[in-house]
Amino acid sequence: MNTDFIKLTDERINTDLFSDFHRHQVVTKCHRKINGEWVIIDNPFVEDWGEKEFEYLVKCLKNTVRTGGVVIGAFQSSKLAGFASAENTFFGSRGQYLELSSIHVTEELRGSGIGKMLFRLICEWAREQGAEKLYISAHSSVESQSFYKAMGCTETEEYSPPHVENEPCDCQLEYRL
Repeated sequence: MNTDFIKLTDERINTDLFSDFHRHQVVTKCHRKINGEWVIIDNPFVEDWGEKEFEYLVKCLKNTVRTGGVVIGAFQSSKLAGFASAENTFFGSRGQYLELSSIHVTEELRGSGIGKMLFRLICEWAREQGAEKLYISAHSSVESQSFYKAMGCTETEEYSPPHVENEPCDCQLEYRL
């Protein structure tokens, strides 16, 4: 099936956009940094977004667009198959980072290459803005970390305190553009 990748405008981002999107993930194992070493631990839980989570997401994505960032949607047969966003605020000791703030693929299409293409499109946008690296505060599940590793991400050289405080269990990664 063909996938269309579209830069989304503020007007296009609403809760109806996510009506057929399944942000569901069964997690059994996660990465954790313990005593300075990365280990995999048992940490079973289910992440399943509902109406409240999508309403909050819409507010965040609209803010991203309004503040000069980018939101890219992947569509199959006019239905949202995945999306990614990046913020337009540089940070880091040299202002080298832009943040990949979200990347998600609907549950039934994970592993189809949509996430890889969204990641590449965000990288292209960040390069055009003049960033040296993407900063990613990434879900610590083994599956999510496998995706980022396959894309070439590594542990960040500079941890961003606000990101660590906001999501202490996330893995702080970077991708050199």
